[in-house]
This record gives sequence, structure tokens and C-alpha cells, in this order.
Amino acid sequence: MNASAPNGTATQTTADRSLSEVLATHRVVVTVGSGGVGKTTTAAALGVRAAMDGKRVLVLTIDPARRLANSLGLDRIASDEQQIGAEIFAAQGLPLRGSLSAMMLDTKRTFDELVRKTASSPQAAEKILRNDIYGYVAGSLAGTSEYMAMEKLHAVKDDPRFDLVVLDTPPTSNALDFLDAPEKMIAAIDSPAMRWFIEAFREGDGRGFFAELVAKSTNLVLKGLSRFTGAGFLEQVAEFVTGMNELFGGFQARAEEVARDLRGDDVAFVIVTSPAPMAIREAIFFGDRLGDYGMRRDGVVVNGVHTLFPAPSAPVEAQRAALANALAGDAVDVRDVHARMGRALEDERMRAVADRIETDRLRNRLANAVPFVEVPAFEEDVHDVAALSRLATYLVGEASVEGDLRRLAGEADAAAEEEA
Repeated sequence: MNASAPNGTATQTTADRSLSEVLATHRVVVTVGSGGVGKTTTAAALGVRAAMDGKRVLVLTIDPARRLANSLGLDRIASDEQQIGAEIFAAQGLPLRGSLSAMMLDTKRTFDELVRKTASSPQAAEKILRNDIYGYVAGSLAGTSEYMAMEKLHAVKDDPRFDLVVLDTPPTSNALDFLDAPEKMIAAIDSPAMRWFIEAFREGDGRGFFAELVAKSTNLVLKGLSRFTGAGFLEQVAEFVTGMNELFGGFQARAEEVARDLRGDDVAFVIVTSPAPMAIREAIFFGDRLGDYGMRRDGVVVNGVHTLFPAPSAPVEAQRAALANALAGDAVDVRDVHARMGRALEDERMRAVADRIETDRLRNRLANAVPFVEVPAFEEDVHDVAALSRLATYLVGEASVEGDLRRLAGEADAAAEEEA
């Protein structure tokens, strides 16, 4: 999560800034949003805080950066649950009243598990799993990771080992990829092309699937394709299609269960964004789609908001005198340093105004009656559990950008009094 400094909003209340109730009253929290806005880090910070507060937490993430793994004290996040040791929290002076586990989604492995659950027999499952076409589809087909993230959530949401599951959704530029995942899976399996292959196979006269296809006058394209791919390729396709058709009923029922999961009262959606105009537009779009799909907006997080620092009230000469005193002994041009500091402050203020315009636009569209949290961009990247915990204080309302401004103003007043 990139940072600069906080930006205040005088109209916010404590409740308005807090996701603490979301964590306390839901079994699943799903962070959604476009890539590069701090979504994964937000999910991890929510998990850290819930674990510190006594919950048994699983953070399920998608292809996390090594930096995030390192911040949890791990070399990498594996596809099996890894518990974060209490000693990692203790080393940072943090209490851990519950437990925290992390897990990375393995799309292929999750798809394999789904096939084994829905196949009519272990033999039928293994036949599909050994198919070359299945190997490609399970690991690479567009949309598969979105559906498998939902499937994994379905598998772990009722796991008695956990009180809370925090899901970091796949990075995507299109919100519909995630929300449409169960329906798209059903449509792909029940598509006209799938049905055509199945009927062609069933009408075979004993000469084999490939021979039957070539014999049909409507299959000139496939006949030409076979000259390049060979009969083995088409037979692999046929075997995959017919095998998936046998699983259709189980897949359909499973996808319907997953879709119901997303609309359950125990599932909370938290939209994560940055104040960048494009990210705000995507957050608004995503929020609208959640409503269209019957899913609630339970919170909004804006990361990396700049601070609208007040302009200095002291006369310029007094500022330069204070600066000269602070830099005593350094061979510097005080006027030049003061000018550069002034330009940096003005740049920060201009960026803060731009952030305020965008965050207010988002608040007016999405944040009615839901927590709306602004998180400052920190001076350093989030690199350990302590930094995640600090970030979480903003998410649960213990810290705020307004509080930061009041603290900075108090420090400035104290320094001015001491100087006087």
C-alpha cells in the first residue's frame, strides 16, 4: 500500500470510518477492486487485526507478492494453510489472542478437487484429470481463477477451524469477471459447442469418434484441422467434452451453491480503491454491479489519500529563522531549502485537493450507510506484521486522517511555544 500522508474530512464520524463491526459480525469478508490499489494488503491487515482480537482467521489470497509473504514472516505463501507463528507477533510487541493462517489459491489444484467431488467415480475423475485439454483449461482458461476462488471460498467458509475467512479476489480490470464466475462456468459447460460434440459422439456407429466426425458433411473444418493437429487432438477434445458433460449436474449444483454463498448474510464485501480518478471510476462501477447482483456493499476503503496540510501561518522570515536553527551547523542555503520545502508542501496540498474531489465523488455514490475508510499513504511500504497492524488501526477506526492532522497541529503548536 503506497503512502503519502492523510487527508482529513471534517464530516466523518467514528462509526463512518470503522470496519470493526464488519469484522465482528461476518464469517467471510471479501475485498474487491481493481489491481494496484492495496487490496491484498488490506485483506492481510484485516486478517491480522481480527486475529489479534481473538478470532481464528484464514486469509485466502491470489498470487500474493513476496513482500506480503515477508510481512507475515513467511518466505512465500503456499497453497496449503500456513499458520503465522505467535512469536512473529510477539517480536513486534503485538498481542495475538486468536490465530492467523494464510493460503494462496492454487487454481489447478482447486479445479482437480472439484472434479473429484463431482465425478461419478474415482476412475471417471482420473480420466478427466489425465486429459491434456483439461490440463490447459484448468490452469489457463480465462475466468477459471475467478470461479476457483469462489469454489475455494465455498470449501473453507464453513470450516470449523476458522471463525473468519478473508478473501482477496483475483486482480482483474473487469469486476464482472468475478461476480459472473459461477454463471459463466455453467454457461461454458452447457454451451452449444459442448452439446454438439456430445451429440456427435453419441451418434457414432462404432468407427470411433474421430471417424464419425470426419464422415459428417458439416465437419469440413474439423477435417481440415485434423491434417494439422492429428486425430489424437480431436479425440482428446472429445474425451474432455464428454467427461465434463458427465460432471454437468454436479458442477451446476456446486456453482449454484457458490452463487448463494456470495449473497449470504454472513458474507461482507469491502470495496478497495485508491483516490486516482480511474480507480474511483472502477470502484463506482464495481459497487453498482454488486447491487445489480443482489450483493451488499459493506464498506469502502480508499488507500493512499494525501494530506491537506494547512499553509504556514508564521511570517516567512520567522520560518527561515526556525529552519536555520534546525539546520545549525549544516552548510546549506537556508533560503533555497525553505523554497524547496514550500514547493513540496504546495505539491502535497494540490494532490490532497484532487484526492478530496475524487473521494467525495465516491462517497456520494457508494458510501450511504456503510463505513467509508480513508487510509493515509505511509512513508514506508508495509513490510511486517507491525505495519499491517498499524494499517488496521485506520480500518477499524482507532486512527484516522483527521486525528493525524490534529496530532501534527499539536506538535507544531508545542514546537512554536518552545521556540518562543
